[in-house]
Amino acid sequence: MSLSRRLFAEALGSLLLAATVIGSGIMAQRLAGGNAAVALLANTGATVAVLATLIAVLGPVSGAHFNPAVTLVEALRRRIPWAEAGGYALLQVLGCGAGAVVAHAMFELPLIQASTHARSGAGQWLAEFVATFGLLLVVLGNRRPRDAPWVIAAWIGAAYWFTASTSFANPAITLARSLSDTFAGIRPRDVPPFMVAQLIGALAAYYIAPWVFASPGRAADEHPAGAIIESDGQRQLAGTDPGR
Repeated sequence: MSLSRRLFAEALGSLLLAATVIGSGIMAQRLAGGNAAVALLANTGATVAVLATLIAVLGPVSGAHFNPAVTLVEALRRRIPWAEAGGYALLQVLGCGAGAVVAHAMFELPLIQASTHARSGAGQWLAEFVATFGLLLVVLGNRRPRDAPWVIAAWIGAAYWFTASTSFANPAITLARSLSDTFAGIRPRDVPPFMVAQLIGALAAYYIAPWVFASPGRAADEHPAGAIIESDGQRQLAGTDPGR
């Protein structure tokens, strides 16, 4: 698969994922009548559905990362060259930003906004560490490629509800949500600590997963197969955000 097609798939998937996260949040807030639990439930359902679909459809093209934290771990595992990883991360960020703009356009809102939704504090940062650590642990531990879409989406759906931050678990999505003063938004000044917690969580999973998932006969320093989807003879990891 050519690099240009893989990069386009990452950008497109990231755009559609961010548009879903932000757009479903706007719709949920409008229809929930002030009931935050109902709004979050609707936001969760839409995100889980689109995430599973995008991984299933775009996984064979690019590996369906849609998440710089996932791409970082793949580069550390030497499954993607660092130069390509940089391109992946850039297109993921740009794609998610474009997704925020598309979501606003669909609901006839100002295209670029500065979020005022405060998400700060030690509990929120710990939640982002846990959400991202769990996401990468699921990605690295999954041994059956066909299960990747549902197991990854299921983790994100659960983490929406048991983490204090509602599980962003994705630096690109976090940046995009700072551009939206809606249900899914986050203040720009709250973004850096979220991203730091996410990257630390991803690195923790990278170092812990080989020990957790080691099997007899596997080299001590060999990482588990992960959520691999075959792509024209290349082994790609199916991972994401994102769920956010």
